[in-house]
Amino acid sequence: MDATTGGVADASDEAEDPTRRRESAPEETTKVLRVRNLRKTYGRGDGAVTAVDDISLDVERGSVVGLLGPNGAGKTTTIKSMLGLVIPSGGTVEIAGVDVHEDARRAYRHVGATLEGARNVYWRLTVRENVEFFASLGGRDPEDVRERYESLLEQFDLAAKADETVNDLSRGMKQKVTLVCTLARGTDVVFLDEPTLGLDVESSLELRRELRALADRESITVVLSSHDMDVVEDLCERVVVMNDGKIVADDSVENLVGVFGTQSYRITVAGPIPESVRERLCTEYDAEEFERVGEGERFEVTLTDADDLYEVFDALRADDCSLDGVTATDPDLEDVFLELTNGERERGDDRGDAEGGPATDERTATEKVAEGPR
Repeated sequence: MDATTGGVADASDEAEDPTRRRESAPEETTKVLRVRNLRKTYGRGDGAVTAVDDISLDVERGSVVGLLGPNGAGKTTTIKSMLGLVIPSGGTVEIAGVDVHEDARRAYRHVGATLEGARNVYWRLTVRENVEFFASLGGRDPEDVRERYESLLEQFDLAAKADETVNDLSRGMKQKVTLVCTLARGTDVVFLDEPTLGLDVESSLELRRELRALADRESITVVLSSHDMDVVEDLCERVVVMNDGKIVADDSVENLVGVFGTQSYRITVAGPIPESVRERLCTEYDAEEFERVGEGERFEVTLTDADDLYEVFDALRADDCSLDGVTATDPDLEDVFLELTNGERERGDDRGDAEGGPATDERTATEKVAEGPR
């Protein structure tokens, strides 16, 4: 399967319009993605490795959810199990009410994906040829979704490049082409794995703005995986954090930062700090990052109780250190992530990829998700 998911290429299948279906189906619930007791174990006996350990979650229609986890957390295996690219050892996954593993062809009409590190589009084709091809997967007539993908080409500033070969585009433009191909059919759920990886700052910010606007305007459900915490904070209302194959946190970004947020302060004194005072600050308040600033000196402290800040001030005054300035530094999602995962940062693919083996067919990641298993 490929990175753009959606329909099943079978002439006998009914080519439904998922956008219209979203608006008109009264029986659909607000839970567009349901995962129940999902498990995946690689190997047997003493050498068995549990990549995903009995996880359950629901994702509301129209929400943008971040799925985070350090190397080996089981995040990539979870995503691929949700997409039907990996057969789980147990549990169920439903997308728009359809069991992904029991009725894959029908489920793939509802889902699209861009997978990091995968070949998502055809670089020898033009932008328009790629979009028309992926929009037609699952038996759809490209004319039925032409208005949609033409609008996406405009939104992502690709209209002027539509007749250029993808291989001739910049990396940022290639990433945009991948996203337009993923979004072209208007599926219920879109999985985006590292959508801004390798982009420069300007391209990354532009892509975030476009994705956020699209999610707000069309109520598309997005499951986003990224190592860039700024991207997650900008786009996601909710974050699911995995570690050792389990979900260790599932809450809004605001709530997670509030619960785990210790307050950091950058304190500047008018002159140099005596060694005895420095030692006390380090021992009692975990002060760090001391640096000279003109004639004075600056350091940082991270406190769990705001009242402790006054104790730091008292300690400085007791040794005749004149306070010159204080700046509060807000906690961010990266602090929360490190707290939840015992300081482990994300580093590439997880164990699920390592165990999954090489790809054996020539379809792009987009095709694989959109067409389903052969």
